[in-house]
Amino acid sequence: MAGFNAATIVLALRVAQTILALITLGLTAYVADWWGKYWHAISPSQINFLVFASVWTLFPALLYLILVPWRFSETKLHHKFAILGMEVLTMLFWFAGFVALAVFLSDRVCFGHVCSAAKASAVFGAFEWLLFAGTTAMAMLHVLRTRGRTSHGGKADPNLNIQEGV
Repeated sequence: MAGFNAATIVLALRVAQTILALITLGLTAYVADWWGKYWHAISPSQINFLVFASVWTLFPALLYLILVPWRFSETKLHHKFAILGMEVLTMLFWFAGFVALAVFLSDRVCFGHVCSAAKASAVFGAFEWLLFAGTTAMAMLHVLRTRGRTSHGGKADPNLNIQEGV
């Protein structure tokens, strides 16, 4: 059995993060659309925030976290603190989003497909937060392990990120 290197593990986590973000985006967009049509009002901010977290995850966050280590590893864009900052910010967005939606749903009388979709989006948001907590911990460990070293010029370890050709 072949061993897994860090790049393979990170790539698998990024794929899982992408899939969960797409699922959450679909569920929360459905709830927001239903809310607007049924109540003729803007959907709750808790739902809207998870829509934002999903879009944030797909476009700036994962785009940066996948493309920069893969294609721009020799540029200044590929810095360990930039990667850590993106990870922490995205993790905080997911934590705030799923907790806010769970609290919002906890004191409501809720039934039907739209309620199930809202509850499912909170659960998928929690799993997304767990994935980002894991990748944030990996990025933090890298920053701590390379503290004081100037061998990479402040850049992230290429073995921790997706390498060219993957």
